[in-house]
Amino acid sequence: MALAIRDTHSRYGLVSRALHWAMALLFLWQFSGATARVFLEDTALESFLWGTHRTVGVMLMALILLRIVWALINASRRPPSVSVMAKLGHLALYGLMVAVPTIALIRQYGSGRALDVFGVNLMPGFEGERIDWMVDLGGSLHGELGWAMLALIVGHIVMAVMHRRLTNHNVLKRMA
Repeated sequence: MALAIRDTHSRYGLVSRALHWAMALLFLWQFSGATARVFLEDTALESFLWGTHRTVGVMLMALILLRIVWALINASRRPPSVSVMAKLGHLALYGLMVAVPTIALIRQYGSGRALDVFGVNLMPGFEGERIDWMVDLGGSLHGELGWAMLALIVGHIVMAVMHRRLTNHNVLKRMA
């Protein structure tokens, strides 16, 4: 059976799957770097992984925006949620996937430092004093919401497995 590009009522299409799994790999990279930052500070591994944090974060932000647009285009064809809790869990994940990098971008702008990704200037820096409320917002929420998102991601994985074992809803097959 050929995999459809667009979503259907029974399975996610090639584009949805590619976005999902590409983001999963990038999130694994991001959280590996954040974990190394906490537990392996001042090591070569931490330096390497953490050195890519902004770049990978920008890539994730671009992918989530693309994913949201694609989900809206396919809204009438997508597989239905298996429960209200599943729907709320996905909404929370999408919300955090937008909020966490948005807060980081606000902090970046407020710091006055430029943001360059792959040699492209996405945000110019500025002279003068930093914008404290922007920096403080990022300092107090970016990491905490990121860890909350990791907890939701782990719950997402656990529930995909649990649905198969407890309810015979093979939801993983729809995305795998």
